[in-house]
Amino acid sequence: MMYSYIVRDGRILRQDKGAPLSDAIWIDLIAPDKPETQRLRDLGVDVPTLADMEEIEISNRLYREAGSDYMTAVLLGERGDGTRAAMPVSFILSAQRLVTVRHHSPRPFLTFPERGERSTLGCGTPHRLFLGLVEEIIARLADILEGSGRVMDDTTQMIFETQTAGRGQGDRLHTALRQVGREAEIMARVRLCLLTVERMLAFHMATVDEQPESGRLRPVVKGQLRDVQALEVHADFLGSRVSLAVDTTLGMINLEQNSTVRILSVVAALFLPPTLIASIYGMNFQAMPELDQPWGYPLALGLMAGTAGVTWLLLRWKRWL
Repeated sequence: MMYSYIVRDGRILRQDKGAPLSDAIWIDLIAPDKPETQRLRDLGVDVPTLADMEEIEISNRLYREAGSDYMTAVLLGERGDGTRAAMPVSFILSAQRLVTVRHHSPRPFLTFPERGERSTLGCGTPHRLFLGLVEEIIARLADILEGSGRVMDDTTQMIFETQTAGRGQGDRLHTALRQVGREAEIMARVRLCLLTVERMLAFHMATVDEQPESGRLRPVVKGQLRDVQALEVHADFLGSRVSLAVDTTLGMINLEQNSTVRILSVVAALFLPPTLIASIYGMNFQAMPELDQPWGYPLALGLMAGTAGVTWLLLRWKRWL
C-alpha cells in the first residue's frame, strides 16, 4: 500500500491514487509490493526490504546513498492482525521528498497528516516534514510512558490497599502481577524505540549543516534530542517502579501463602497431642490396665480434649493465632 502527500497552503494533503509521485513531498509505503517498489526505483529511491530494515548493525540502519539519507528506527504500532509490535521504520530523506517504509501502523503516521502544519517548523520542505514527523513520534512515545505511569499508579495502590487475606486478595495480587508484567514489556519496547530514535537524530544532526536552512533545523534537532534523553530518564524511572512493584507483589503473595501455611501448621499442632494419646492406647498391649477399666475410654477422650485445649491456649499466649 502506498500513500503520497503534497503540501499546499502549509497543510499536508493526500494525493489521488493515480497522481504522479514526482509531485509528492512525502511518500508513505506500507509493506510495499514489487510494482510499488519499482515506482520508487524509477524516482531514484532504493526501497529497503524488511530484512534490511531489521538488520541490527548500526551501519546498515543509518547511511547515505545517492544523495539520500537512509535512517531506520524501531517504532511501536499495530500489525495487520491488530497485535501490537515494535518494528523498524525506514526514513529516506532527500532534498526532493521524504519516503517512509514500514510494515505496521504506528499511530503518528495516522495523526501527523492532519496536524503537520502545527509542528515546530511546519512542513514546507522534506527536512521540516521529517522533523515534524519525528516530533509526533516523540510525543506519542511520551503519551505511552504517561499511560504506563498511570497504570503503575493504580496497580501500586491496588497492591498496597489493605484487605483481609482470602481468595479475593490472591486474585487481586495475581492480576496486579500480570498488569505490571504487561507494562514492563511496553516500557522495554518504548526504551528501544527511544534509543533508535536518538541514534537517528544524532545521524541527522551530523548532516544537517549541509542544508541551506541549517540554522533553523539544528536547534529543533537539538531540542528533540533533549526530549528523547529526558524520556529515556523517565523510562528508566518507570522501570525502577516496575521492579519495586514486582518485588512488593511477590512479597505480598509470599505473606499470604505463609499465612495459609501457618493456619495449617496450627491445626496440625492442635491435633498432634490427641493423636499421640490415641496412638498410645491403640497399641493394645496386655499390660495396659486402662483397657480393662470402665473409665478408660472417657479418660482417653478427656486427655485428648485437654491436651488440645492446652495447646490452643499456649498458641494464643504466644500470639501465633
